[in-house]
Amino acid sequence: MTTTRREFIRDAGVCAAAAAAGAANAADTESHTGPAAPEAITWRRTAPVRYECDVAVIGGGIAGVCAALAAAKSGARTLLVEQFAVTGGNATVGGVASFCGETAGQGEAFDAIVDAMETWNAIAPYRPYPEADNRVFDHAVLAVVLQELLLARGVKLLLHTHFVDVLERDGRITECVVCGPSGPEGLRARQFIDATGEAMVARMAGFETMKGRPEDGLTLPMSLLFFVRHVEEHDARAQVPPEWFEAIRSAADLPMTSVWPNGPRSNALKIKVPMFDAADTESLTAAEIRARRRMMEVLDYYQRVEKKPWILDHGSPRIGIREGRRIVGDYVLSVDDVRAARAFDDAIARGVYALDGHKPDDDKRTYILPPEARAVPPYQIPFRTLIVRDAGNLLTAGRCFSADQLALSSARVMTTCAMMGQAAGIAAALASARQCDPRQLDFAAVRRTVEERGAVLDV
Repeated sequence: MTTTRREFIRDAGVCAAAAAAGAANAADTESHTGPAAPEAITWRRTAPVRYECDVAVIGGGIAGVCAALAAAKSGARTLLVEQFAVTGGNATVGGVASFCGETAGQGEAFDAIVDAMETWNAIAPYRPYPEADNRVFDHAVLAVVLQELLLARGVKLLLHTHFVDVLERDGRITECVVCGPSGPEGLRARQFIDATGEAMVARMAGFETMKGRPEDGLTLPMSLLFFVRHVEEHDARAQVPPEWFEAIRSAADLPMTSVWPNGPRSNALKIKVPMFDAADTESLTAAEIRARRRMMEVLDYYQRVEKKPWILDHGSPRIGIREGRRIVGDYVLSVDDVRAARAFDDAIARGVYALDGHKPDDDKRTYILPPEARAVPPYQIPFRTLIVRDAGNLLTAGRCFSADQLALSSARVMTTCAMMGQAAGIAAALASARQCDPRQLDFAAVRRTVEERGAVLDV
């Protein structure tokens, strides 16, 4: 489903936008089902332009980190905006401590991350895909490693900083507004990379976005990671008072639950949380509430029914999101492209992971496709899927790139997102140096640089 462009009142140094209640539904026409749009307000505020750079990366997940690392390596003055206290996104804040797919040949930026994690002895030994379809790591160590790699390359970090809005003229973004503890501030850059995961920059600039499956807009389900410690059996106590949440009485009543290793005397548990929309404020709030309730119900089941000597250590501070909004790019990668291992002259990334499309309308271990239809050959992702249609100086990277839902279900994994991030960073730095828009670059030159930096694109 798509959203349409909308108009803002803007002038230099001044940002005026409709407030969240009105603007979100004005832009996200697919999410408003009421009889009439809610009342809107217009607000104005003058914000100082405190930051200037060549390349601004909005969003510090793995895609955003690799974009910033690559742009800085190319000599661009690079700034990375992240809403949490650490970068890494789902890998750190979300607790998803496993790189899915192939971890070799993803490019220099991702190689630097893996090399550092190996130095820390904080990642499982390498095994090629598909011999191993994931590679477990210590997500707390990763948060420190990413921070230090970024700083070592001269990337300016703005943590605890939220993206708010953009100023756009004739398809080009001049500034964006961010807000941290200092309040609203302006950020001016030559090139912008939307690595928000929800295509927030593209959406707020008024460019077309899409989300969900065409027939009903339902998105791939979210999951919550939580962590338990093992204690002596006589120390284990049921932690959930019976009157608080509904008891799960049998394994058949559990939601999809995966139990992962998490170091000595510890496990991570991942539970499926379907039927919520990560691109809607109220729905994402409801998803977090539902997820933490389910966390306690699942823990109670393992303690009370299966007699596991587990106690709750912590739940991830953010639910894991598989799909939010995606841009509509100059090219939309399709599941047919993926299955056909289609080759592209402007290839900048390669995917190998299966079509991991969990059914969006139940909480069991069910999939959109049958098992025999989920495997894919290695496939290429073209640079055009990172270029926002109708935009001048805006690229994207990660799971908000231009793809249909099933293609996304494979390409959303962090290894592939890292490759997209590196390519976006290289292209943004090159466009900044040449004072042009990414669409005007020689795509073959972008691909050549991507490959020179260690990305394996062969299919």
